Amino acid sequence: MVRSMPVRSWKREEAVAPVSPVVVDVSRRKKKYNRMDLTTCLKSLLLAIQQYRDSRTAQNAAQLQKQVEEVSGLKCDQLLSSGQVLPSECVSGLVGLAGNPNTSPALTSSIISLLAQLACDDDSREMLHSSYNLTSTLASVIHCHSATPGEPLVLQCLQVLQKLTYNTRIFQSTNYIHELISFLMTNIQSHDDDIIMPCLGLMANLCRDNHSVQSHIKSLDNVKPFYRTLINFLAHNSLTVVVFTLSILSSLTLNEKVGEKLFDAKNIHQTFQLVFNIIVNGDGTLTRKYSVDLLVDLLKNPKIADFLTRYQHFSACVSQVLGLLQSKDPDSAAKVLELLLAMCSVSGLRVLLCEVVFKPAGAKLRAVSRRQGGGLDGGRKAEPGLALVQWLSSPVEGAESCSVQALHLLNELLEEALGAESVPDCVLSFVEMLLPVLLGLLKGLDPTKGDAHLRKHCHRITHVTSLLLILCTEDSTRSLVSRQVTAQLCLSQVESLLSCCHSNSPLTCLPPGSDNDLSQVCAEALLKTLELMSKLRQQVKDMETSFYRMLQDQRIVTPLSLALTSHHRERVQTGLSLLFEATPLPDFPSLVLGESMAANNAYRQREAELSVKRVAVQEVPPPRSNTSVLDCSSGSSRSVHCLVEKIQNGLELQEQVKDSHVSEIIDVYEQKLSAFASKESRLQDLLEAKALALSQADRLIAQYRFQRAQAEAEARKLGGLLKDAERRREDLQSELSNQVLEVERSKADMEELLQHNARLQRDSEEHQALKGAYNALLSRFNESERLLKELQTAHISLTKQNDTLRKNHEALQLQHEKMASVLEERGEEIRSLHSDLQQKNSDIAGLHAELRAEEEKVKERDQERRDLEETVDVLRKELNKTEQARKDASIKASSLELQKSQLETKLKQKEDELNKHSAMIAMIHSLSSGKMKSDVNLSL
Repeated sequence: MVRSMPVRSWKREEAVAPVSPVVVDVSRRKKKYNRMDLTTCLKSLLLAIQQYRDSRTAQNAAQLQKQVEEVSGLKCDQLLSSGQVLPSECVSGLVGLAGNPNTSPALTSSIISLLAQLACDDDSREMLHSSYNLTSTLASVIHCHSATPGEPLVLQCLQVLQKLTYNTRIFQSTNYIHELISFLMTNIQSHDDDIIMPCLGLMANLCRDNHSVQSHIKSLDNVKPFYRTLINFLAHNSLTVVVFTLSILSSLTLNEKVGEKLFDAKNIHQTFQLVFNIIVNGDGTLTRKYSVDLLVDLLKNPKIADFLTRYQHFSACVSQVLGLLQSKDPDSAAKVLELLLAMCSVSGLRVLLCEVVFKPAGAKLRAVSRRQGGGLDGGRKAEPGLALVQWLSSPVEGAESCSVQALHLLNELLEEALGAESVPDCVLSFVEMLLPVLLGLLKGLDPTKGDAHLRKHCHRITHVTSLLLILCTEDSTRSLVSRQVTAQLCLSQVESLLSCCHSNSPLTCLPPGSDNDLSQVCAEALLKTLELMSKLRQQVKDMETSFYRMLQDQRIVTPLSLALTSHHRERVQTGLSLLFEATPLPDFPSLVLGESMAANNAYRQREAELSVKRVAVQEVPPPRSNTSVLDCSSGSSRSVHCLVEKIQNGLELQEQVKDSHVSEIIDVYEQKLSAFASKESRLQDLLEAKALALSQADRLIAQYRFQRAQAEAEARKLGGLLKDAERRREDLQSELSNQVLEVERSKADMEELLQHNARLQRDSEEHQALKGAYNALLSRFNESERLLKELQTAHISLTKQNDTLRKNHEALQLQHEKMASVLEERGEEIRSLHSDLQQKNSDIAGLHAELRAEEEKVKERDQERRDLEETVDVLRKELNKTEQARKDASIKASSLELQKSQLETKLKQKEDELNKHSAMIAMIHSLSSGKMKSDVNLSL
């Protein structure tokens, strides 16, 4: 299979080796050795495939399996996307052998393992599916072994198919697709848990966004039992099985009665909770990936999207989902960002997302943004907005797609937040933290790192400048942007992009009409940067001068013409806005721009014509064999056979001669013959490899001739255009000489005008200064006149007030005389009161002395009370002892009659003592009550 792209023969790559320098880098030498080792293994693998295809012997099968295992042990990343012929031939041969029913299962399993290893990225999976028809091949293998679904080979094919068909649309016309669907439906309804999960995952891939497969499944007779089995799987213990089942049911029944019952208003909230729990606490990346896809598919239904906007736990669930961004797993982060972008497509959810992302972050973002060098570990307890920003410049390997998705998400959220009537403070804090990160992403453009790095960096510049343009739509955020963006940064960025646009050779770039063309990508980034300069030219110092200078640069023609002739509406609008700004400028190359746009249109028209011609071209004739090599090999074999015949004839003639050296000669010739036979077998192998290489070379030569004919036709056209350009150049040269003379005269006039302009500028400055002084004096005069009028009115009012005050003064003078007499009388009364006050003070001093004496008495009584309390305690103890003795006496009373009388007398004595004690206690109580009364009297 020959791919329609310019490739080099792997034989020529093997023959031409670069000259090693004196000092060789170790890593480069190791990489080169690995590449040569991989090339050698691929050549051996291709030869083993050819030998096994010619002769299916056990020895050839073992050799092929050994070569497959050797290649599997090497690093084969992006081998298919390299565009070389050798890997393409190997993969084609392996796919053909895997789909052959006569191939042994062990060899088929090894081949499928190698092909699964090659499908390491999205591009390789797409090539294996579309270019090599690996999906049909694996489906045919499953169909051949459908009687034994539990075989490891069938499980392996199911797993590889699940990997290949993820996010890939499978057409119903694909070979063995109907048999594969029947196999999956049959085994999903079986009771073998080992095969149910891969069958469910593959069925979910086939049904997603594929109306032809969905219609085929719905038209089958056993679809109702299949639905019942899927509904029963919703109660399965494995979360992965539940997710697969929900994905299949949403694809098949979402717009039917069964789907309306499954996803109605009663069940949908439980479904949301289940899916969010699986996303946050799933079994792994696979389960989380399919859960996100399920929720994205459900959001495409307007009814379910409306249910989600009214889901009461949405904010909490989204906060938990955003917490997954704090991990270092780019796959999980990519799926989370994909889910958030899908939610942004629903207007109601976009508002809620803004509240979750921006509001909690408002208090802490400013402090966290001051931390320098904080990676993902530093944001372990960070807010969702900060975790989102950290993926923009994450150093984690494989996080490029996450950075682009995060930029898209911030575009959506900030556009929604800035579209409100008033921008909240939390959004402004977030933008203030975000701007240094965005400006850091604009740096690091290095054209020496290759086209891949340049294309990726230009895409990043485009997304970052688009986000900055959104921030410039609001005055408050535009002021934040203008404080951090400088004219020098934008100018250096534009200069770098212009150099990249003009350094790309047209022989190494894609056509200008394609979106992946490096010139197109650089042009888009350049125009976005110029648009940002246009937005900030009034707010940033020197930005307007730099912007107009760049618009008059001759190199701006290429990106501007690409934008104006693009089929993207946004690029055309951006180009038109810049053209509107540049047209009034004196040095803008409008004629060159028109010629460039015409050339782009002509190139597109020629490409369309050539594409139509390529469709009509007949197939390339079959490869011819190299007769000279074959004749040489047949001649050498004939010469060997003649030599053997001559030796045998010579020996027959000399049978009677008894020479002792004949046996030695025979041994020597036998050794030589065996060596010749081994060499002949090796030469035969080399000839087969050469024949295969020659067939490939012939196909490439035919393709090259066809392309060369096209190139010669284009060269002839370009030669005619070159001659026209030479004639025009000569005409323009003469015009240029005249223009040079006019320029010299214009320079002299310009100097005089500049001097006159300088004088006028000085006069203008003096006039402005005098005008400012005059305005200042005029304002001062008006102010003084206004103050004079105010003072006159104030003087009249003060005169009236003076008259009234004089009258009041006279009345107050009379009152003052009356009050003076009254004050004298009051003074005498005060003096008498003062003498009484002194008498009272002396009485109070005497009372204070009596009070201190009473306090001394109180202290003595307190001491007596404490002594009495101690006595009471002693008496209580004695009373307790007496009571105990009385109890003992009453116990012994029955047995000791004699002692009864004595004890009674003693008891009476004790009672007397007790009465005394009680009297003493009463006296103590009376004393204590008397003391309390005295304390009360003292306090009064």
